[in-house]
Amino acid sequence: MNYASIDYSEKRSLPISIPDYHVRERKHERYVVFNIYMAGRLLCSRRYREFAALHMALKKEFIGFNFPKLPGKWPFQLSEQQLDARRRALELYLEKTCAVRVINESDAMQEFLYGRLEDDGDQGLSAVDLKIVLPDREFLTVTVPKAAIAKDVYEVICNKIGLDNDTAKYFYLFEEVEYNFERKLQPHEHPHALYVANYSTANRTCLSIRRWLFNLTRTSLSDQALTWIFWQTIDEVNRGHIFAGERLYQLKTLQDASRKHEYLKLAQELNGYGDIVFPHCPCDSRKEGHILAAVGDNSFKLHAAKEDGTLESQVVEFLWKNITRWEIDEEGMAFCFQYTRSDNRPPRWLKVFTPYVSI
Repeated sequence: MNYASIDYSEKRSLPISIPDYHVRERKHERYVVFNIYMAGRLLCSRRYREFAALHMALKKEFIGFNFPKLPGKWPFQLSEQQLDARRRALELYLEKTCAVRVINESDAMQEFLYGRLEDDGDQGLSAVDLKIVLPDREFLTVTVPKAAIAKDVYEVICNKIGLDNDTAKYFYLFEEVEYNFERKLQPHEHPHALYVANYSTANRTCLSIRRWLFNLTRTSLSDQALTWIFWQTIDEVNRGHIFAGERLYQLKTLQDASRKHEYLKLAQELNGYGDIVFPHCPCDSRKEGHILAAVGDNSFKLHAAKEDGTLESQVVEFLWKNITRWEIDEEGMAFCFQYTRSDNRPPRWLKVFTPYVSI
């Protein structure tokens, strides 16, 4: 690479900080690690020599850049005052280097911030805090190992709020990936990785608990489950996924948890209740415009929409009993299904082109 041709002028301010540090003991060694946060979310903990190694790697790669000074080595044990001064200096170093886009996006910096380095050791076991939005819009903070997978994080959440096993199976951990759309996490995904990857979002967290249940009329649901379904139903009415029409005012008068049974009884009569609605996308049945796919207990619906997602009046509903085959085209990002037609016409295939084919 010709270092003279590297553009250092493109800069952006990143909310990176080192607010604190802690002492780690491992393999008969005791040392200090500095906790690096992005927008208040812990990315990693690094010791001083890892900062020094990063500094050397960056200076070799970006010869033409005037790097800020890294705090010097000290052969003796540092006092708390000296450690805090080192913390502030390292924070300033990261602020200035990460502000330069080409440096921030370099392999060395990305590995330092997000990867496992040689000195990481038990870092996957180190505790991190995750903020989770509950269906009643309350925030819950749980402390889990950094490398914890989704099913273990969900178990910690259930234990912390005292959710019984029967209720827990009707809900799960979701990630907000688009406005008004959440993706259900797979059991072996790493929520902390998603949490820090979304540091630039305006929301306090991208993780939430939402229902994973389509038959909402079952009588065996606990009071806790009904309360959460009540709050999520309000959310779905506000999003326009449940079509309230002239009943909207009546629903609003019942928006109190003490009247959840009345609210849900009314909501059950409305079109869209219990459906999971996906973002608008193309479908090969429409030459122009998009569709919104909705998965419900009894059917799969395609709502006609404009290319910007504005709903149109046409809705095509496919009962599950009439869908005879389905396939997922991972490469083409499409959900394909075959359905039977009346009047002895042959079955037909449809393709829905969406990145959420395997949610």
